Order: sequence, then C-alpha cells, then structure tokens
Amino acid sequence: MLDFLPGVPAETVLAALSRAPGNELASGKFDSPESSSALAANAFGWFLDRPALLPALPNVPMGRPEAVELEAEMRFPWSGGRHPWLDAALTTATTLVGVESKRYEPFRPGKTTVFSEAYDSREWGPGMAGYDALRAALSDGRLTYRHLDAAQLVKHAYGLRTQAQKRARGAVLVYLHAAPAAWANGKPVDPAAIKAHAAEVRDFAARVKGQDVTFAALRWADLLRQWAGVPALADHAAAITARFGIV
Repeated sequence: MLDFLPGVPAETVLAALSRAPGNELASGKFDSPESSSALAANAFGWFLDRPALLPALPNVPMGRPEAVELEAEMRFPWSGGRHPWLDAALTTATTLVGVESKRYEPFRPGKTTVFSEAYDSREWGPGMAGYDALRAALSDGRLTYRHLDAAQLVKHAYGLRTQAQKRARGAVLVYLHAAPAAWANGKPVDPAAIKAHAAEVRDFAARVKGQDVTFAALRWADLLRQWAGVPALADHAAAITARFGIV
C-alpha cells in the first residue's frame, strides 16, 4: 500500500483515486516526488472522516465544510463526452467549492486549448459571460497563457456551476497552486516562469471577477500557514511540509 501521511484513511483515498480517470495509480504518477495528486490527496484526505475540522480556506467565500470529497466529478448538463474531475470538493451549507491543485504542472510544457462544439451549443447564463468570453478568446487564439491551464479552469467552472445549481448552492473554484524553487532533482525552477504564472493567474481572475462561479487563487504555502496556526491541524500541516517541501 502507498505510504500516506499519518491520519489519512488510505483505503478511502485509494478508492477515490481508482474512480478517477487520470490513471494516477496504475501509471505510477502518484508515486512521483513531483506529484500534485499525492499532495492534494494527503492534504485533503486527512479531512475525509473529519470535515468539521477543516476551516474555511483563506480568503475563500465558503463557510465551514460539512463534507470533503477527493477526486470529485462535476458533470456537465449532458451525458456523453468527458466531464471535469477536481482534486477535491468541499460542501458547505451554502457553497460547493471545487479545488484544482497544481504544483509543478505550470512550469512544464504541454498546455492545450481544446473546447468541443458542445460548449458553444449550451447557454450557460448571463452570470457566466466572463467565462464564455474567455473561452472564445482562448479558442480563436486571441488569448494565450503559457503557464496557466486556463481551458481546464473554464471547463471546471462550467461543471461546478452545473452541479452547484442542482444542489441549490453557490459555486467557488479554488486554484490551489505552488511556487516551487526547485524541481525534485534539485534543478532550480525558472524564477521568471514563476513570476509569469502568477501574472497569468491574476489576469484570469480579473477576467472572471463577479461571475456565478467565484474564482479564488490560493497558494499552498498560505493554506499550510493557516493550518499550522490551528492546534488540531498543526501536526498535519508539518507532515505535509516535511513530505512535500512546501514553503
């Protein structure tokens, strides 16, 4: 069995990972020292059996979580095709929060912008006009991001809106990201890339401000700093920091 952090229910986490389409376990990607999935699974997996101990995420409008889920599917309002999967979903009395975790991914090549015709054929509502405009600009090449996977975030927002409406809740998309100084092999991450990624996150946030799906960017370091200040979570925060080197 994989080596999870103390207090993380391994069998429950493995079951969640096995449901998801990313093939993290069978491919061996979960075992990588640079795995974002392993970071998210260990961090939020600790709360699967104790959601009441998870505080509202820093600067995220959400309230206290009533339920925590790993590898949460946010289905679109159609049956076929692929649907978004988020690293974690947090449900409060008023809000459905989807968490997309990134660690080293923004500093690797390979970002793609692909939207099927189904996105154009659906009326997402006036409160999603900012996401619609962003999708159109990405599709026709008027807007490009080198480090931010903006297409994935737009798809996540549509899925979150669909499921939040079904549950009569508001929707928040949290982009939980890191700024690692070095790769797992010790080679430095380009500081210019880290700076450019941060600028792209700010640009994306500005374009979708005020939409039905609230976009909230959050640094892993800031989240762990919050947890470290909560006595019941301090040991968990320290274990995450020691295992994954988040600073």
